[in-house]
Amino acid sequence: MEVEKNVKLHVTDVGDGKVVVLIPGWPFSDAMYDYQYQELVDKGYRVIGITMRGFGQSGKPYGKYNYDVFADDIKVVLDKLDIKDATLGGHSMGGGIVLNYVIRHNAAHVSKLAFFGGATPLFTQRPDYSFGPKKENIDGMISQLKADRTVLYEGLDKIFGASATSISPGIRKWFYDMSMEASPYAVTQCLIALRDTDLRSGLSKVTIPVLFLHGTKDNVVPFAIAENAQKSIKNSRLVRFENSGHELFVEERVKFNTELLKFIEE
Repeated sequence: MEVEKNVKLHVTDVGDGKVVVLIPGWPFSDAMYDYQYQELVDKGYRVIGITMRGFGQSGKPYGKYNYDVFADDIKVVLDKLDIKDATLGGHSMGGGIVLNYVIRHNAAHVSKLAFFGGATPLFTQRPDYSFGPKKENIDGMISQLKADRTVLYEGLDKIFGASATSISPGIRKWFYDMSMEASPYAVTQCLIALRDTDLRSGLSKVTIPVLFLHGTKDNVVPFAIAENAQKSIKNSRLVRFENSGHELFVEERVKFNTELLKFIEE
């Protein structure tokens, strides 16, 4: 679907019924939600997955990659599809993107918001914010991306799960392959956005119901980030995934789908 001249996004649109919109995390495509598409469609929902520009099968322009660009792209897609009262969810960086969408576009088309291991409202440490990695850690990742991105992706693979066995070898390869589909330029620019974007001032603008699903063993986005954010958003709740790291949507797939469905149906 075209979101601006010469920029098309890959959009998965399956099923009928009440709408759920899913935004992938860095550096994945919407294919990461394959095991959610099947379950949600079987339960009678319409599911729309949007792969952000620069990733998967979406267009890969050289230009700006930041949370505002992504929020505006989502708005174009939901405008064109004439979506109403959707549940909007995002994983990892996608959590920051969907939060920014709700803030920037006043929750247009959306009646509920969900974060899955969400890097929100801020991913890196500040003098007044002790959660997450230090900015220098992200700078190191950017340097590694520019030198050999395969090494970075292989390293991330080792910390994505709660343990060495919580994600099967086949799924790990699938994640790696999705990562390699992404534009190296987009992946780098998104790390800069992830490092620098601070959405704390916008949390008070979130008035729709919010769900946090987060692994307690998350080594990428620490569980404390979700705990802290949840306290700042009214009408929100946090569900702990005791046996999951960052990829809770496959590590505890049944619980993930059950909790998401429960939230959608409330």
